[in-house]
Amino acid sequence: MKEKVCKIDESQKAYASLFHCAHIIFPWLDPTELASISSTCKTLNSIAKSITTARISDASRTFENLPIPFVNTVDDQPYAYFNYTPTQTLAFNPSFSGRQPWGGNRVTRPGLFVDTVVVRDACGCGCERCDVELECPCREMSAPELSRECGPSCKCELECGNRLTQKGIDVKVKIVKDERKGWGLFSNQVIKQGNFVCELLTTKEARLRQQTYDKLAQGGKFFPALLVVREHLPSGNACMRINIDATRVGNFARFINHSCDGGNLSTVLVRSSGALLPRLCFFASKDILEGEELTFSYGDIRLNKKGLQCFCGSSCCVGILPSEQT
Repeated sequence: MKEKVCKIDESQKAYASLFHCAHIIFPWLDPTELASISSTCKTLNSIAKSITTARISDASRTFENLPIPFVNTVDDQPYAYFNYTPTQTLAFNPSFSGRQPWGGNRVTRPGLFVDTVVVRDACGCGCERCDVELECPCREMSAPELSRECGPSCKCELECGNRLTQKGIDVKVKIVKDERKGWGLFSNQVIKQGNFVCELLTTKEARLRQQTYDKLAQGGKFFPALLVVREHLPSGNACMRINIDATRVGNFARFINHSCDGGNLSTVLVRSSGALLPRLCFFASKDILEGEELTFSYGDIRLNKKGLQCFCGSSCCVGILPSEQT
């Protein structure tokens, strides 16, 4: 009898050890690896299902203020797999393997990214709190397509009224799969005109990958998320070019699709005092209904036979997606 009890104890310890190790390792696996290992036994299958459920429930890995769920009634792909960044980044950290845990109980942000460049000794406001009714030097020189906010060189904290786009999202959205367009971002509540929706976050190492993405996309199974932003001087000459590539690394804004009619989102370059690079932010250009897809114009369109097909469905759709070559 005593020997039987010892065997049961050893079995329970082995099971507990397996369960513990799986919960540590599984969040680091990609969908193919997760599916492969889940077929080995019922215990691992159950843990893999819980990881998949967690990933479906929140694309942001709880980095955002609100969960961002995936919804797919088209095929058997439960979610889109990519590395998530909640802050603006410049590049991959070459010392890191390029993986990010997703779906486990512990939420950690490994050393995957190099932080945003901050300008030393940059000018910033000395305001304790920049409320709307108070004049703040950081608000000067704002324009419809360019906004200025307080930043790293300012005395004020994140609660400042002039840091609207730096506090994360406060609107509910979801990522929905479409049969022709693939994944897209949809509102999960009514969004009023002028509300801040999100920022497009990514790395800037994009220009060299553009031709490769174009070739892969022609096969119909690869969907790049690459934008080129040019900030111009008042004279009209290009001042700064930023290559935004959210294909492998980014946030949920990477799922916003193009619309030939301009969509319901407007893009605004936001400069923060003390930060070297501007940030591309999206605001509601009109009142948006719950369940409506969030879209914007990727840029001017000129027909190109090699351009990717557009499925925006607007009355003025020209059938080709914009690209730097169009």
